[in-house]
Amino acid sequence: MIKIFFILLISGALFAKMVDGVAIVIEDEPITLYDIKQKMKQTHLGVKEAAELLIKQTLEKLEIQKRGLGVGSGDVYAEIKRRAAMNNMSVSSFYAAIRDENGLNSQDLKKLIKEQLLSQKLYNAIAYSKLTPPTDEEIQEYYKLHKEELNHPSMFEVLVYSSKNPQLLQQQMQNPMFFSPKVDMTQRVLFYDKISPQLAQLLATTKKNRFTQIVPDGKGGYMTFYIKSITQPKNGDIKSLKPQIVNAIMAKKRQVVLDDYFTKLRAKKEITIIRLPN
Repeated sequence: MIKIFFILLISGALFAKMVDGVAIVIEDEPITLYDIKQKMKQTHLGVKEAAELLIKQTLEKLEIQKRGLGVGSGDVYAEIKRRAAMNNMSVSSFYAAIRDENGLNSQDLKKLIKEQLLSQKLYNAIAYSKLTPPTDEEIQEYYKLHKEELNHPSMFEVLVYSSKNPQLLQQQMQNPMFFSPKVDMTQRVLFYDKISPQLAQLLATTKKNRFTQIVPDGKGGYMTFYIKSITQPKNGDIKSLKPQIVNAIMAKKRQVVLDDYFTKLRAKKEITIIRLPN
C-alpha cells in the first residue's frame, strides 16, 4: 500500500508540473510556456505575438493531421539546397549561417523547413478550389494603382563592404577614404530578379552614391552596400507586365482565402489560454 501511494504521489507531482508548464490548450494540444519563450527567442516577437503565432501553427498542425498531408526528407533537403543557392552559398555554409544568425542546428533547420513545406501544402489544398484567375478589368486596375512599383530597377552596380565589426563599417560610411584591414571590399553587379526580395528592396530604396544601412551578412558578420549605379528598365506596358500582375493578384486573393479560412477554423476550435510568460 505504501509503494502504491508513493507511485501515485510521484505521478501526481509530475502531472502538476506538466499542467503548471502549459500556457494554452487547443482541443487536446498543449502549448507550453517554454514553447512561447523559445518562439520569442527565435522570432524576436513579444509574448502575445509569439503566442498568436503558435496558436496559428497548432491550428495548421491539426488541419495537416486531419488531411493526412506529408513531406519526405528528400523534399526537405531539396528546399535547403534551393535556399542555399538563392544566397550563393553551399549547403554547409548555409547551415553555418543559420546557426550563427538564428542559433538553429541542422536538425532544427530541417524540422523548421519540413513544417514550412507542410504548411505550404495545406495552404495550396485550402486555396486551390477557391481561387479564380483575375479578369482583364482587375489586371488593368492593378496596373493603374501599382505602375511605379512594377517598373523597378533591373540591375545595381555596388561596392560591398563587410566586416565582423559594425563600428568599422560605420567609419567607412562616414569617410569613404577610410581603410582598415578588417574591412573587406568587393565590387558586384546584382540583378534585381536574382537577389532576395529583402535585399532588392534595400538597394532599390537607396540613392546612387549612397551607402545602405548596415545589415547582417548571414555569416556572423555585417555588411553595407555602396550604390555606384542603378540601371532602370524601360517602362513596361501592361502586356509585358501581365504575368507579374497576375501573380501579384493571385497572391493577394490567396491570402484573403487563407485568412478567412483560419479565422473560421479558430472560431470552431476550443482554445483555452491558461497563462502567458511574464
